[in-house]
Amino acid sequence: MLTLRQYDAADKAMWDDFVTRRSRNATFLFCRDYVDYHADRFKDNSLIFSDDCRPVALFLASRHDDELRAHGGLTYGGLVMPAKGFGGASAVAVISTLKDYCRSEGIRRVIYKPVPHIYHRYPAEEDLYALVAAGGRLSEVAVSSTIDLAAPLRPDENTRRGLRRAAAAGVVVRQTDDYSCFWRLLTDNLAERHNVSPVHTVDEIMFLASRFPDNIRLYCAYSPDGEMLAGTVVYLTDTVAHTQYISSSPRGRELSALVPLMSKLIDDNTAVRRYLDFGISTEDHGHVLNAGLLRQKEGYGARSTVYTAFTLDVED
Repeated sequence: MLTLRQYDAADKAMWDDFVTRRSRNATFLFCRDYVDYHADRFKDNSLIFSDDCRPVALFLASRHDDELRAHGGLTYGGLVMPAKGFGGASAVAVISTLKDYCRSEGIRRVIYKPVPHIYHRYPAEEDLYALVAAGGRLSEVAVSSTIDLAAPLRPDENTRRGLRRAAAAGVVVRQTDDYSCFWRLLTDNLAERHNVSPVHTVDEIMFLASRFPDNIRLYCAYSPDGEMLAGTVVYLTDTVAHTQYISSSPRGRELSALVPLMSKLIDDNTAVRRYLDFGISTEDHGHVLNAGLLRQKEGYGARSTVYTAFTLDVED
């Protein structure tokens, strides 16, 4: 019989083992050391589904008044499915059980952000069928830009010209742990150009990088005299190298420093990952397209992958 219960700190070892060893669609962002770094900002409401006391699926979620969001603090969340013994009928049963739970807890709506397919270690979209079959509707589509490293498209002429400009200026790219310097560059750039701040503080990103040194890395481009010109924080999963933050100084933009930086990421990941993902180029829950930003990413040969959200209303 399928049952569910809310995650408790005592479940941490089991949860992380399921995420890292048993699942086919989870990433390191689902590990509790990552999810819980901002536990003070979100009311965790993650769920464990079991059959005969054996966990068969996890649901990464947070509670927001009468909404259950998967997950409020992450780009994606939702159902974590194992590689074996869990198919379409299992997903239907889980979503049905979830709706019953929501009714009992006074939750009127589920906002579900599935893991994009590029992060799947093996196909894992049973949850999408189960959501729609239960009455869920597509409520958000955000456009990300992805390079298929197994068959990359050739960069456009502007990008190739930028690579030549950076090479002529002696720009070099290397991995570094100098998050403080990059965060100053990033913060100044975001404030000047967009009047916003990074989602993470420098202390938070350094803490997360210390917890996940194999998954979170910083690459930066430098001038011959050692000035940091541009950088990107990269989140590495089994299948994707994802640029979590990208920023360039005014001099870095003049020298096209981001171009050799992205070229380095492509070279370093081609043999070990399937995709390089530049992140979304949309705002306001997907309603506004930043066409200029999208064109820049497409210049490297990237094409669109969508990050979606579904809304499931729970009947009284």
